[in-house]
Amino acid sequence: MTLPTTDTIVTYPAGATSGTATVLHVEPVDAGFAVLLDRTPVHPVDAGWPDQAADRAVIRWEGGEASVSDAIVAATDSAALHFGGDIPVRKGTEGWAFVVAHLVPEAPAEGTEVTVDVDGDYRRALSVGHTGCHLASLALNRAMTDRWRKEVRPDALGAPNFDAEANETSTIVPHGSVDTYRLGKSLRKRGFTTDGLADDLPTIQDAVNAALAGWIATAAPIRIDRDGEHLTDRRSWVAELVDGEASIPCGGTHATSLAELEGLRATLTLDEVEGGLQLTMTTVI
Repeated sequence: MTLPTTDTIVTYPAGATSGTATVLHVEPVDAGFAVLLDRTPVHPVDAGWPDQAADRAVIRWEGGEASVSDAIVAATDSAALHFGGDIPVRKGTEGWAFVVAHLVPEAPAEGTEVTVDVDGDYRRALSVGHTGCHLASLALNRAMTDRWRKEVRPDALGAPNFDAEANETSTIVPHGSVDTYRLGKSLRKRGFTTDGLADDLPTIQDAVNAALAGWIATAAPIRIDRDGEHLTDRRSWVAELVDGEASIPCGGTHATSLAELEGLRATLTLDEVEGGLQLTMTTVI
């Protein structure tokens, strides 16, 4: 079969961990094969913002099965398939399809009907970690409000968005996350003050955890709003917090209720690095 001309239909935003699909394309790669399906419940890693790892999954077909060693976002212009960081265009570029490439050691033939099963326990561990990451970022933004001397863009709850202005890396781990923030010259120029931050860090951490505890105690629902069912359709994480509805653009997977995050706590550490300071926020459920 030729390469796809439309984006992969993805069912993981609705919480699916299994499904049936048709194999559209099989391409040899170094470690085996890249399998493209018309639809998939498998969440892939996106090189553009690789915060959440790919799901663990198994593809089964009549007479065979293969474990998915990785799932990554790929793209094609119908002439060639480009993987991850080698994709030469932005999502939504006319004439390009963005797809989920399932990397497997052996593959079914093109046109084969398959079933796909995702490891539900691993998915849930990453999902609650990702939701906890969003909550903690909102709590940190609020706790940092008094350190801004200039107006900056607000977050989903109206606080100055420290997370968006300073975040350098974000990594979702099972039942938690690790975020690093660069507190250098450029951030100070935008109005953030680091004076006395080391001394204030315990108070800031207490404020973050108090906000988290208050939100989680409500056991409010969480949902994913999406513009469509394809891989590049816009999706947002939405939580009904006591302070209002919080909506954050996100392509990851999430818990369905704040009750699933009971026990979430954040720890803040501050280190000197070349050119300034680095703040690290580690969340654990």
